[in-house]
Parts: sequence; structure tokens; C-alpha cells
Amino acid sequence: MMGSFDLIGFDADDTLWQNEALYVAGRERFRELMNRLGYPPPTDEVVNEVEIHNLPYYGYGVMSFVLSLVETAIIETQGQISGNDLRELIDLGKEMLSAQVEVFEHVEPVLQTLASQSSLLLITKGDLNHQLSKVSQSGLEPYFKSVEIVHAKTQKVYAGILSRWGTSADRFLMVGNSLRSDILPVLEMGGWAVYIPNPLTWTHEQSNVSLENFPRFFQLEDLGQLPDLIARLSRSKE
Repeated sequence: MMGSFDLIGFDADDTLWQNEALYVAGRERFRELMNRLGYPPPTDEVVNEVEIHNLPYYGYGVMSFVLSLVETAIIETQGQISGNDLRELIDLGKEMLSAQVEVFEHVEPVLQTLASQSSLLLITKGDLNHQLSKVSQSGLEPYFKSVEIVHAKTQKVYAGILSRWGTSADRFLMVGNSLRSDILPVLEMGGWAVYIPNPLTWTHEQSNVSLENFPRFFQLEDLGQLPDLIARLSRSKE
């Protein structure tokens, strides 16, 4: 009985397809630029601090990232960086926005299997146009009942989604690579969550909260293991 879950939500970036690798490469390009200009390359911690400070203003995504790099460059050079050098960062953003989507192994067969048994939602943060473009490029959109592009993943946001679908938290399962965004809010509202770690997950998406007290939390090595887990959970509820 796969119907144990009315809705199964999937994160997109770094759960279904590669994403953070672009940001890692972008930070390296930024360090190279600063080094070429004769300035000490800012550490990831410095860049992260600016990015996190800017989240309430710009949200998540490539454009937020690039604006944060521009701001960091201005701060680190005390306003001496030229327009031409800042143009490099703008070009970097365009390259990131036009990068091809690399869907992970196991993704499409798993979605195909689960879509025949439950309603699937894609729940992702980021720039609306860029996220819709990636969904389209991925070829995965037909497997989802809806694509939800949200400003943040909080209990309130998840509750709103579940309300629109007429589903309670205990009938909802969320799958993702971010403890902060995909896992903890869902567990704290009484839902189910499957964590699939990605080694390149942005540090801001990690969490130090202990998950030992959440019996509805599960961790898998890869997405290919998900159908078997859901089948086991379904049998345990019979």
C-alpha cells in the first residue's frame, strides 16, 4: 500500500540535479579575480557572511550570489574595483544561468515509479525564471503534479502547500539534501523527511540540531533507495 503518503515533495537543486558545483566554481573564479587584481582572495566564510546577510533582500539563486560577490569585491577593494572587473562577475552570473542541467543518476526511474503511486511535488527555492528553466531543461516536469517555487522553506510555507492540497503533515514526505530547508521544518510540523546528503551542499543549509528524537527522519545514500524505503514504511503502517 504505497498510499501511506498523499504527497511526496522533492527538493530540486543538489537533490535531483547538480547545482552547488556551479557556486563552488564561481567562488573560485572570484578568488582568481581578486588575486589577479592584487588583493587577498576572500575566504568562503567572508563570502558566505555577505550572502547570508543579503538573503532577506535578494533571496536565493544565482543573481543573489552575484550581487553578493559584487558587494564583497567593493568592500574588499575599498571601492577601488573597476567597472570592467565587476563586469567579469556579471558575465559569471550569465554563464551560471545558462549552464546545462545535470540530472543525477536514479532520478528519473525513481520519479517514474513513485508518480504512479503518489502525487509528487517539486518544492524549490531560488529565482523564479531560472528555476522554471531548469525544471524544463531537466525533462522531469511531467512527473510532478505541481512545481512550487518558494522564497523560503519554513513550516509556514510547507503548511500553506499542504493546506492547498488538503493534506495533513503526517501524510506528507519531503526528500532533500538540506537539513535546514528540506528536513527540519517538515519534521517539526509532524511530517516525514528523507535526507540524501550531497557533499557540495552550501554550509548555510546544514544544521546542528539533533535528529535522534524524530522517528520520521530517514537518511539514504542515494535517491535510488527511496522506493524501497517508502514500500517498507507503507508495509509497517498496514
